[in-house]
Amino acid sequence: QVQLVESGGGSVQTGDSLRLSCAASGRTTKAYAMGWFRQVSGKEREFVAAISWRGGTTYYSDSVKGRFTISRDNAKNTVYLQMNSLKPEDTAVYYCAADPSYADSLMVPGRALEVWGQGTLVTVSS
Repeated sequence: QVQLVESGGGSVQTGDSLRLSCAASGRTTKAYAMGWFRQVSGKEREFVAAISWRGGTTYYSDSVKGRFTISRDNAKNTVYLQMNSLKPEDTAVYYCAADPSYADSLMVPGRALEVWGQGTLVTVSS
């Protein structure tokens, strides 16, 4: 069974950058599409970015397009989310997810994904 552990969250100022990491263990996620989601207390979890298992295809929500970059290193079983030009509205708990499916399927709202991490908090202050 795959387990995911996120890291890299923290408190930053508007305009700063952060890089989140999601390390997989237990079984390779090489054939898994992986994605990042975020959730603000009291709101539904929302899609942020997804990447195909080979890393050649990526998808982003409109709110982060051009500022965030998702990437993966299958040799390290790790997916990353580089977040630049952070805004206060990016404040949330960020979750990593993996699923043996196509990357664009991770964008489907409410779709059940096979594995989720425990989340890492990102706080952006103005």
